[in-house]
Amino acid sequence: QVQLVESGGGLVQAGGSLRLSCAASGRIFSINLMEWHRQAPGKQRELVAIITNSGSTNYAHSVKGRFTISRDNAKNTLYLQMNSLKPEDTAVYYCRAQVFDAGVGRDYWGQGTQVTVSS
Repeated sequence: QVQLVESGGGLVQAGGSLRLSCAASGRIFSINLMEWHRQAPGKQRELVAIITNSGSTNYAHSVKGRFTISRDNAKNTLYLQMNSLKPEDTAVYYCRAQVFDAGVGRDYWGQGTQVTVSS
């Protein structure tokens, strides 16, 4: 079994910064894609950023230029640096990882961490 644990959420004023972390543990041979998603109250969950195991990244238009996704493969940890935060960034942020073990790949989700941006 694999666990993903997010941390780093909190309350910040507009224009501020936060850094989220997502640590993966358990039966892990390798991790392919890692992603950050978010879900605001009353809205569907949306993809924020994605990073491959070689470091290629892609971002939602709404966060491009403000957020940076990165990963430490040696630590099986995913990060999201969020700068110039806006009230509309308020949401629960979830990490997702495509984990391989014994040749089988499965998707895992973290429990989420709340990010609240005040105006």
